[in-house]
Amino acid sequence: MSVTSSNTTPPNNGAPPSNNTPQDLASSGAFVKFLNIVERLGNLLPHPITLFAMFCLAVIALSGIAGYFELTVADPRPIGSSGRSEDGLIHVVSLMNAEGLRMIVSNLVTNFTGFTPLGTVLVALLGVGIAERSGLLSAAMRLLVMGASKRLVTLTIVFAGIVSNTASELGYVVLIPMAAMIFHSLGRHPLAGLAAAFAGVSGGYSANLLLGTVDPLLSGITEAAAQMIDPDYIVGPEVNWYFMFVSTFLITTLGAIVTEKIVEPKLGKYDVSEAADDLSEQQMDKVTQTEKHALKMAGFSVLVFSGLLALTIVPDWGALRNPDTGLVAGSPFLKGIVAFIFIGFAIPGLVYGKVVGTMNKDTDVINAMSHSMSTMGMYIVLVFFASQFVAFFKWTNLGAVLAVTGADALSSIGLTGPLVFVLFIMLCGVINLMLGSASAQWAVTAPIFVPMLMLVGYAPETIQAAYRIGDSVTNLITPMMSYFGLILAVASRYKKDLGIGTLIATMLPYSIVFFIGWTLFFFLWVFVLGFPVGPGAATYYTP
Repeated sequence: MSVTSSNTTPPNNGAPPSNNTPQDLASSGAFVKFLNIVERLGNLLPHPITLFAMFCLAVIALSGIAGYFELTVADPRPIGSSGRSEDGLIHVVSLMNAEGLRMIVSNLVTNFTGFTPLGTVLVALLGVGIAERSGLLSAAMRLLVMGASKRLVTLTIVFAGIVSNTASELGYVVLIPMAAMIFHSLGRHPLAGLAAAFAGVSGGYSANLLLGTVDPLLSGITEAAAQMIDPDYIVGPEVNWYFMFVSTFLITTLGAIVTEKIVEPKLGKYDVSEAADDLSEQQMDKVTQTEKHALKMAGFSVLVFSGLLALTIVPDWGALRNPDTGLVAGSPFLKGIVAFIFIGFAIPGLVYGKVVGTMNKDTDVINAMSHSMSTMGMYIVLVFFASQFVAFFKWTNLGAVLAVTGADALSSIGLTGPLVFVLFIMLCGVINLMLGSASAQWAVTAPIFVPMLMLVGYAPETIQAAYRIGDSVTNLITPMMSYFGLILAVASRYKKDLGIGTLIATMLPYSIVFFIGWTLFFFLWVFVLGFPVGPGAATYYTP
C-alpha cells in the first residue's frame, strides 16, 4: 500500500445525503447513552491479565468459604460414570489449606504448558507468519478487493474481511484502511468502506471458509469445560466448521445490505474538507504481474497439497482415517488439524516468497516465524493466568456446582428448550462489551455455561457455536475490542472530529442485524434442519 500523486478529488457517486448526521446519531438517543455508560464502565475494568489474576484469587477464596460450609449438590451423572463420587454428591474442594497449596505449587507449570489452546495457536501461527511476511496474504487481499467490479465491491470487501480472520490481524492492519481508500477512490464515502471491512473482519470474526487460529483456541477451552461433566469428552478444532463455513455467506450478504441500505445513506455525501489529511493524493498500489504470477504458483501449490492430503482421507485405505472405524470422524486428520493449518499456510507462503524474492534464504523463513511469535507475548502472559484460573475452577468443583444449580434453575422455570440459546447468545454479546478478547471471555464463561447447558441436554459443540455468535456481533461496538483504537485512528483521517460515539453509531446497525440474522440462522440450521455444526459434532448431550 502506498501513496502516489493525483490532482483531482473523486466526485461523489454514493447515496443521497441524509438529514441526520452521524454526529447527531452519536450524541442523542437512549441507546447511545447506554453505550456511553458501557464504555465508561468498561474503562474501569483492569487489564484482562490482571482480571484473570484476580479471578484466580477469588476462586481460591470462594473455595475456602464453600469448603468450610461443606457445600454440595447432587451429581446428575449416572451411577458408575467416570469422576462420579460414591455418595452421589459433588463436593466443593477447598484450595485454602495445606493440600490446596501443594496442588497449586506443584501444578503451576503444567497448568500453563498443558493448556490446549497455547500450543495449537502457536503452531498454527508459525505457518500464518510465513504466509504473511512473504507478502502472500496482502497480495491476495488486494487482488480480491481491487479486482472486484464496482457493483460487487461492497460484497467483496465484507467477504474479504471475513476470510482475513484466518490470518490473525491482517484484516485490521491491511484491509480496513484499504477499504476506506477504495471507497474514496470510487467517489463513495470512505467511512462506509471502512465500516464494511470492519463488519466483515470483526462482526464476522467467527465465520470463515477455512479453520483458523481461533478454532483450536476456543475448542481447547470448551473441551476443558466439558470435561467437568464428562472427563473423556473431546472437542476438536473442526467442530463448528460446517456452521461457520455457511455463516460466511450469510454475514457477507447481511454486511453488504447494511452498508448500502443503511450506513452509506446515513453517512450521506462525503465532504473532503472534513478529512484530517490530504486525501486527493491517496491511491492504492495495484497487484503487479510478478505478484499475480506468484499468487498463481502459490495457488497451484495449494492444489497439489490438497490433492495429496485427499489421498490420505478420501479412500477407505487412507492413512489419516480412523484406524478403528475407518471413518473421518475421530481420525488422526481431525485430531491433527492444526498441523495442516500450519502446512497449508507455510507451503504457499514459501512458494509465493520464492517467486517475488521475499523468501530466498532459510533465514527469511525463520525470521517470518520468529516475527509471528514475537507478536504473541501478551497472549502468552494472558494464557498463563487464564490456564491457572481454568485449572483452579476445575479442581474446586465450583464450576460443576454452579452448572448444576443453574441447570436446576432453568429446569424449574421450564427454560430448557432451544429458546435458552437466545438468552445465552445475548448474554455473551453483553459480556463481550466489557471483555473484548474472545479467548479471555470464553475462558471465564465456558466453565459455567458449557457444563450448565450440557446438563439440560445440549452438546458442547453446539454451545460453542452459539457463543461464537454472541462474541462476534458486539465486537463492532465495544471500545474494549483490542483493535478498536486502530479503527478509530484510521476513521479519524477521513473525519478529523470523529469520536467514539460516531464510530459506535455507524457500526451499531451491523451488530443489530448480525445478531438477529445469525441467531435465526443458528436456529434454522441446528433445530429446524437438524444439521450438525461441524464434522462429527453432536447437537444434544446425553450423560
